[in-house]
Amino acid sequence: MTTPTPPDCSKVKRIACIGEVMLELSAPVGGDVQLGVAGDTYNTAVYLKRLLGADHEVDYVTALGTDAFSDRILTEIDRHGLGQDAIERRATHVPGLYAISTSETGERSFTYWRSDSAARTLFTEPCEISLARLAEYDLIYLSGITLAVLPPVIRTALAAFLTSYAGVFAYDSNHRPRLWESAEMARATNKTFWGLADIALPSVDDEMEIYGDADEDAVVARLQSFGVTFGALKRGATGPRDLSGQTRGLSFAPADTVIDTTAAGDSFSAGFLAGYIQSGTMEAALQAGHTLAAKVVGKRGAIADV
Repeated sequence: MTTPTPPDCSKVKRIACIGEVMLELSAPVGGDVQLGVAGDTYNTAVYLKRLLGADHEVDYVTALGTDAFSDRILTEIDRHGLGQDAIERRATHVPGLYAISTSETGERSFTYWRSDSAARTLFTEPCEISLARLAEYDLIYLSGITLAVLPPVIRTALAAFLTSYAGVFAYDSNHRPRLWESAEMARATNKTFWGLADIALPSVDDEMEIYGDADEDAVVARLQSFGVTFGALKRGATGPRDLSGQTRGLSFAPADTVIDTTAAGDSFSAGFLAGYIQSGTMEAALQAGHTLAAKVVGKRGAIADV
C-alpha cells in the first residue's frame, strides 16, 4: 500500500476560518455574568493568529448584523488581529447568542439563541462574499457547526467548490446535534467533507456520537474508509492520535489543571495547524496542539490569556 503524500503547507500565508462568531454569556460560580465573543472556528482563528503572528494573514469569514452588538464583535475581531475583508453585514439579522454552564470538573453545557443569526445567511443571495472569493486563500478551515448552520444548498455548493480548490482544506466535525435537520443529514454531510479534507481534526467523542462507532479504532477505520489520510484524532487528556499511522510512541502530559474545557478542541486545532505550517512535521503539530489545549482548559472562557 502506497503511503499517502501529506499536505504541503510550506507556502501557506493566507488562511480563512469560516463559521459563526457569537456573543457568549458566562457565569462563574459566585460571580457576575460576563459577556464575551466566541464561536468554534472563531476561537481557532484567534489562537491560530496568535501562534503564527504577522507572517500570516488569518481572516474570519462570516456574516453579521448592522447592530451595536455586531459592531462589538467586529471590535473584538480587530483586537485579535483577524482580517475582516470577508465579513458581510446583514441589516435584517443579528448575531447568535449562547450561555455556558460549567460543572465542577470543567465540563460545559450550552444554551443557544441563534435561529435568526446572520451567519446562517453566509454565501446566500444577495451576498458580498462569494464562494469563489475563497480561492484567494491558501488554507480553508471550517467545522461541522459551520455546515450545520448553513442551508443545505450552500453546503452542496461549498462541497463542489472544495472539490476543485487548489489550497489546503482542514476540517473538524465539531458536533451539535440540535443544529442538524436530522442525524442522517449529519452523517451524510460529514462523510462528504471528510472525503474532501486534506487535514482532518475530529474528536473521538463527536465521531462516536455521529456514527455510533464502538470504539476509537472503529472511528479511525471508518474515517480512513471515507478517504481521511492525514490529521489528528482528538482524545482529550489522553492526547491526540496520528490518523496517518506514521507516528508512534509519542506521549502527552495531561493538563495540570482543568477549569473549563470550552474551546479545548478549537485550540488544539489551532495549535496543530500552526505547528504543521511552521514545522512541516506531524510530531511538532501533535505536540503543539496538545500543549495549547492543555493550557486553555486551565483558564475560564473560550479565549484564554495563555
